[in-house]
Amino acid sequence: MAKLTPKETLHRVMRIARLDGWSIAVFAGFCALVSLVLGDLVGAIVGLIVAAGGVVEIRGLKKLTQHDADGGMTLLIRAQLIVLGSIWCYALGKLAGFDTETAMNSMTPDMKAMIDQVGLSTADIVRLLRVTFYGMYATVLLVTLIYQGGLALYYRNRREAVREALTAPPEITGRQLG
Repeated sequence: MAKLTPKETLHRVMRIARLDGWSIAVFAGFCALVSLVLGDLVGAIVGLIVAAGGVVEIRGLKKLTQHDADGGMTLLIRAQLIVLGSIWCYALGKLAGFDTETAMNSMTPDMKAMIDQVGLSTADIVRLLRVTFYGMYATVLLVTLIYQGGLALYYRNRREAVREALTAPPEITGRQLG
């Protein structure tokens, strides 16, 4: 793979920031709204914080369009850390607060009837719930670390190329001279 020029790197960073920032802001905002409707205040707050991370990324993109390489790249990196940190705090809090009794009490009568038909014991269900719960949140933690952490590193490692692209003198072609 050929090495990208600073200008190509800038365009790629801006394309990624636009897609990622808007995706995060819209999706997390929607999740915050759903959490609020369902009465999950903590989930709604976390959703708003994650959405704010998406807005910070969009602001970083705007700074880049204004030729502010340092300010723009700092905001792009900060956005990923906001999203990463808020999702990790939420997931770790959920992991620490897992309660098998609450999980068992939230099963509907239909669920209980289906479990009885299959022949599973309460201990089997508790074990299955625990494995599913921890597995799901462990996956969220890992995916968030890889994606948001990786994107923060990507932005950090492109900082110099972006600065160079934004401070380079404009290219003048023969057409512009004649």
